[in-house]
Amino acid sequence: MPATGGAKKAGSDKVQVVVRCRPLNEDELKAGHKIAVNVEHDRGSLTVDLGRSKRSSEPHKVFTFDNVFGPDSKQVDIYNLTARRIVNCVLEGYNGTIFAYGQTGTGKTYTMEGVRSIPEKRGIIPNSFAHIFGHIAKAQEGVQFLVRASYLEIYNEEVRDLLNKNHTQRLEVKERPDIGVYVKDLMTINAKN
Repeated sequence: MPATGGAKKAGSDKVQVVVRCRPLNEDELKAGHKIAVNVEHDRGSLTVDLGRSKRSSEPHKVFTFDNVFGPDSKQVDIYNLTARRIVNCVLEGYNGTIFAYGQTGTGKTYTMEGVRSIPEKRGIIPNSFAHIFGHIAKAQEGVQFLVRASYLEIYNEEVRDLLNKNHTQRLEVKERPDIGVYVKDLMTINAKN
């Protein structure tokens, strides 16, 4: 996957699976837990140590993905190697989707949002907006852009609108022949910066 993105290339529209392994948190460190995953970024693989598990006769399992990031990965590297290409395609007029999936406590929110007040800890969402609005600022005079955003969460098979003040309202996923799959009543805002 190219680090800097660019024009849409053959094969760039496929779904890619990227895994980020978070570092141990304070409670895990205090309890004496050890990291059981070895990340091989160059090979795109994770090796899970099963040595202590009585349920498996295998000492480890290897899983291969499009890209993998270890506990020491930097937010900007994750953005550049995973999301930048998608945002570049969106700026060319294509649809793009980036979503985080995993169990509670696995680092999805940190990867997607990060810490906005600390530039090197900003996640995919603020880096995407900086990328988009940086591109707009450099555009030729007279070129107009419309930036719209929605922000939803799917948790326990319930869809919630994270831009709506009522986070408890359940939304429905629908499909129409003219527009395809959509979320009924999902708030969309026009973004200016």
